[in-house]
Amino acid sequence: MSITLVKNIGRILSGNIEEPVLEGSCIVIKDGKIDKIGGEDICAGIEADQVIDAAGASVMPGLIDSHAHVTVGDYGHRQKTHDFIGSAMHGGVTTMISAGECHYPGRPKDPSGVKALAILAHKSFKNAPPSGVKVHAGSLILEKGLVEKDFEELAAEGVWTVGEVGLGSVKDPAEAAPMVAWAHKNGFKVMMHTGGTSIPGSSTVTAEMVIETEPDVVSHINGGPTAISLEEVDKIMDNTEFALEIVQCGNFKVADYVTKRAKEKGMLGRIIFGNDSPSGSGIMALGILRNIAYAACMSGVTGAEAVCMGSGNTARVYELNTSCIAPGKEADLVFLDAPMGSIADTAEEAFECGDLPGISIIMIDGVVKAAKSRNTPPAKRQAKVV
Repeated sequence: MSITLVKNIGRILSGNIEEPVLEGSCIVIKDGKIDKIGGEDICAGIEADQVIDAAGASVMPGLIDSHAHVTVGDYGHRQKTHDFIGSAMHGGVTTMISAGECHYPGRPKDPSGVKALAILAHKSFKNAPPSGVKVHAGSLILEKGLVEKDFEELAAEGVWTVGEVGLGSVKDPAEAAPMVAWAHKNGFKVMMHTGGTSIPGSSTVTAEMVIETEPDVVSHINGGPTAISLEEVDKIMDNTEFALEIVQCGNFKVADYVTKRAKEKGMLGRIIFGNDSPSGSGIMALGILRNIAYAACMSGVTGAEAVCMGSGNTARVYELNTSCIAPGKEADLVFLDAPMGSIADTAEEAFECGDLPGISIIMIDGVVKAAKSRNTPPAKRQAKVV
């Protein structure tokens, strides 16, 4: 059994929207999962294989990018960028969810081809996760001609997500809704493109179309990049329980409106954060951190609540056993603090004043993947392996 002790934690940001901050200064990790959380007494008498001194810094769950357009491997074809997944990991992202491999060169658009691409992407990322990041790829793009048996066959191969409805030839709810029902019957989670067009081939999607199709996730409710009207946003928020995804490359006014309205109506647990990259806006390695900072400094939520939108909320929607600091969860952890030179004293305060925290250690399944972020500013208090 492998045991890691984390001590001298200044603040534990849980990722759980019901309890965003936990009491305690110590975490015990066993075989890659969180075992205990509490005061320093829980570490007493334990012989650890590894000890991490948080040095008074905060710990939060590894972040989830709920909207990535990966292809195969750590290369973003749309922006011709190598190692963008590794760069995201240095921004605290330990899990990515593909919204569809739409940028794959020569992407097939027939039923056999889209199935083959989904299986290839799913298995290749599972077998070789870039920089250790848990990339849930192989999100099926809905094309005309798919039948219920196709979803059964894909599920048997481990594929479990449907990419943004609307990226493929199936756009109308009359065609999409039956396929979404087949997907749900076979255990899939379904995303749906929402708002204006983003790339050639995509289409404008209204609130009514989303409601009729019944996905699990309203992809980029703040547009990718063109958003629906605030009246359309209200329809989705008031008439559904779908997850509301805010993306970095979307409309800032709508992102602010959705967050404030969700806070007012007790819906913060529905908001999840994604990048939607590689996109025309480029690749934002610190995009999820920036989403958190924007929400915390502009939209009336606390830094700890905003962290939940980039971690535990998404894990709950996709039923992942990570990105929440609790016993039994996978030990995907990020050690962070206010950046040097900031007016803030803690990571939470940094988010709330609009600064990006400095990240030191990034762990995935209890294994240190980076001892210092290459992308964030240096932290005032830096965790270290002792």
